[in-house]
Parts: sequence; C-alpha cells; structure tokens
Amino acid sequence: MSTSLTNRLNQILPRVTDVAFLSSEGIGNEIACYIFDYPAQEELKVREHIEMMMARFASHHSELKVLHLDLLDVVLAYLKKRGLFDKAIRMQIPKGDAAVLRALKGPLAAEKLRDFVAAEHTLADFDLLLLSGVGSVWPMLRAHSLLNCLHTVTGKTPVVMFYPGTFDGTTLRLFGQIAPSTSKPGTKPYYRAFILVPGGTES
Repeated sequence: MSTSLTNRLNQILPRVTDVAFLSSEGIGNEIACYIFDYPAQEELKVREHIEMMMARFASHHSELKVLHLDLLDVVLAYLKKRGLFDKAIRMQIPKGDAAVLRALKGPLAAEKLRDFVAAEHTLADFDLLLLSGVGSVWPMLRAHSLLNCLHTVTGKTPVVMFYPGTFDGTTLRLFGQIAPSTSKPGTKPYYRAFILVPGGTES
C-alpha cells in the first residue's frame, strides 16, 4: 500500500468524527455526500481499514451511531428477499452472465435498492453512513445511480462512499477507467458529492 494512500486513510477517522463534519457545517444547502476514492488494487487494504474504523467507532466514539453497508451484502439480501437469488444462479449456468444482468436490470434499479435499504434501516437516525463494495456489485448496480437517489432517505446523515477508482469532484471513473454514460454526448455527469480526502485522483 502506498504511503499516499496510508496517509489519506489515516485522515478519514478524524474527519468523519469532527462535529463540524457530522453537522454538515460549511457546505451550505448541499447534500452531505462524500467520496473517498482509491486505486482498485488496494481494495483489500481499504476493507481492512474500514473494519478498523468500525472497531474504533465502537471503542472510542460509542456516542455515534455509525452504519456500514457493503453493497454486495445489500444486493444479495435484496435478491434473496425477493426470491430472485436462486433463480439468477439457475439462469447463469445455461444462459451466461449477460442474460442474468439483463434479467436483473429492472429488479436492481437504484431506487428499489434505496427503498430496500430504507426499509431495513432508518438512515436518518444514524450519525454517519459508510458505503463500500462498489466494485463488487458492478455492473449489477452503478454507484452514481445509487448516490443520485439515496439522499432522499438519508435526511441530514452524512454519507461516505468508498470508491475503487477516481473522483475529481465531478466525474466518477470506476477502476480509474470506466466513466458512467451521460444523456448528452460530450457532457460530464454531475454529482452532488464532495471529495472526502484530497489526493486520490492524482495517486
């Protein structure tokens, strides 16, 4: 793991436990949504750091209610609840991945995942929401689509998404290469999100 990434990871906990951050001071009327981008090859190190932070929240910041959602766990739980998981497995064997993705496109719409998460957790009651597993659910679920609708159920709870790619404040590129499509050629998708710790895109 690079020194740059180590330094950036070490800045997360002080940042997200700061009173000003938790109360969304300094961002006006913008949505309290933040991206921590990192090289995809460092995925395991980032997962380990998230686990460490969750333990630290419990031991040193027990007054905070922090929810960590791994999007792969969310997608699997949602598919199983709807009775689609076993069907998808059975379809994949004879028809392949592409057929499964087409069949799941509707059920895995970002709004439906948002509603499922909101039914499982009262997100507005938490002090902080952490999202990981973005790379694990691609291309079943697109991170930018979830971000664009999640704010309707989070209230004032700050959201931090750990993103295996790059984010320059405007454009997300998964794995540093895949940019989401836009409705108009030549335009960049806009995200109402902030960079949590600078330096990721340049690393």
